[in-house]
Amino acid sequence: MLEASRGRWWAVLLLVPFLLGALAWALWNPKPQPQVSRHSRAPRSPRPTAQPGKPLRLAQATLPAQPAPEPSAPAPAAAPSVSRSLPVPSPRAIKLYQLGKKLGVQEPIVEDPCVTPSGASCSRTALSPFFESLDALSTGKATSPAVIAAFGNSLIAGNRIVDIIREELGITFGDAGRGLLFVDRLAPYGPRERVGFARGGWEARTLGEIKLAELPFGVSGIYHQATAAKASSRFTLAGEPRGTLWWLDVPRGGPLSVHADGKELARAEPVGTGQAQTLAFDIPESARTLDVVAEGRGAVVLGVVLQHQRPGIVLDTLGVPSADANLFLRAREDIFRAQLAERSPRLLLFILGGNEAKRLEWGRSNIAEVEEGLRSFVRRSRAAAPDSACLVVGPIDAVRGGTGPQKLAQRPYLDEVISIERQIALSEGCAFFDIFAAMGGSGSIARFVKAGLVHDDLVHPRGQGLDILGQLITDALLRTWVAGGDPRRQAALAPRLHASEKAR
Repeated sequence: MLEASRGRWWAVLLLVPFLLGALAWALWNPKPQPQVSRHSRAPRSPRPTAQPGKPLRLAQATLPAQPAPEPSAPAPAAAPSVSRSLPVPSPRAIKLYQLGKKLGVQEPIVEDPCVTPSGASCSRTALSPFFESLDALSTGKATSPAVIAAFGNSLIAGNRIVDIIREELGITFGDAGRGLLFVDRLAPYGPRERVGFARGGWEARTLGEIKLAELPFGVSGIYHQATAAKASSRFTLAGEPRGTLWWLDVPRGGPLSVHADGKELARAEPVGTGQAQTLAFDIPESARTLDVVAEGRGAVVLGVVLQHQRPGIVLDTLGVPSADANLFLRAREDIFRAQLAERSPRLLLFILGGNEAKRLEWGRSNIAEVEEGLRSFVRRSRAAAPDSACLVVGPIDAVRGGTGPQKLAQRPYLDEVISIERQIALSEGCAFFDIFAAMGGSGSIARFVKAGLVHDDLVHPRGQGLDILGQLITDALLRTWVAGGDPRRQAALAPRLHASEKAR
């Protein structure tokens, strides 16, 4: 009996720190600071630095009180029948919150405009299609995956930012697999979760290269061409029942074959039409590896799709180094539209702007080109996936770089690009997330540099710096999803578009 009593005392002593920590976490609720909407303006003015006391909020934190809608705003629609609540944060998210607090990260707030007014109310916002998919997943009513198509530049090409979004949403709504994959990495380093293990000789080409490649690109902006017969790429399987090979039927291109554990499943025989083709195949339940083999030199692979049919989140990473919206328009439109329509995304996610600001500074582009490029790319994407929600994420804080005294000064034209992206997003029926403001505004990248979270080029965040950006986008989506279930908050987040924003 004495031993049992001691055991109970030890259990109490072990539980006390945990309970105290949970109580402190629940009571933490700083006053939010809503972000100010951006509008187009003439000359750029310096931005105040962020206040370190306004931290990143985790997904389960209390939503901020939103300002009352303007008189012209539609009254909120009735709240969805689905009960929406923020998920408990993962251990990684808690660590990122603590780091973000030190870096002065702000509340992530999305502008989600009303796109379908209904009398005095708003029946749909820009993000409603995606949020309806989240509702179906959270209630068990979904019958298929909810696909996110994430377009971007080198910021997401390495996958770390979008891996955070993919994994955090997958924890809450289910994981339906990897989605669109590639033959090999674009660089000799980096993770391999979204690519195969290539052997025998492949040449990668992207639409971000200075000189445009001879062959057309599809939705990903990337293709791999075999430089030798029997070049192959191996993918580890995770129980996917079906797969799809995207390939290009080029003149003098060799056949392609698909094998599971050494057994041939399907074969693509080119006839030289120059058209993009789709080869679907069933995968044996017990298969562990999948090989794509170029039976002849010159075979071209645009991508491999591997995912489950079960409900859950799938995120296609469509990140191309050096890309901007104008370069994405290099993709051949018929291929782009067909492949994006086949993926049938529920959310189009555009994470662009950094390279646009660079090219404006270098004199390689102008404001009109930047505006026209982004507007055209958003319209092309929405035409291919008309039932998808749309979110434009502005560029992160950026500095001049180099070694001079102004190396940490804010890059010129950054504010202008953010304003252009916001205006285009809202006028095209997309939501907008100002990640520059959320990460702390002007000077935030300097704080990331000081913390060792940016590469030596002073352009690309690394490690947990990328993780924080991914968590900000995730939290912004989740908070807006939950706010849409509250009529008062939905009205604040979904104002009517101003006349200037409706103009196209």
